[in-house]
Amino acid sequence: MPDALSKEERASELPALGDSGWRAVAGRDAIRKIWKFKSFSEAWGFMSRAALVAEKLNHHPEWSNVYNVVDVTLTTHDAPGLSTLDLTFAKRLDKLAGAADVQRDHSEPVTCLCEERAARKGA
Repeated sequence: MPDALSKEERASELPALGDSGWRAVAGRDAIRKIWKFKSFSEAWGFMSRAALVAEKLNHHPEWSNVYNVVDVTLTTHDAPGLSTLDLTFAKRLDKLAGAADVQRDHSEPVTCLCEERAARKGA
């Protein structure tokens, strides 16, 4: 069973993840990031590659996908809370996502490309 992150690990590792768009999840010891890809195919490709990494790490994310948007939450359920597995996985996901846009403000509603197109047609 992995150990939860120490105060020192949190202080040294989490700020850089925050700079890349990872945010704390209210009420949980977890981090979340939302990527917007150019298309559904790009989002699906990212998720497929991420699934292979998850299997290798034996560490699986909480995630959802709507069209071109992938929303990922990481925590180690048996730690409980954030562990080095989450840090490793977050960094790998960032590399896999490449140049995808990141929604940094999680208080804003998440809209996918199809919703944005529908709104433009209705305007």
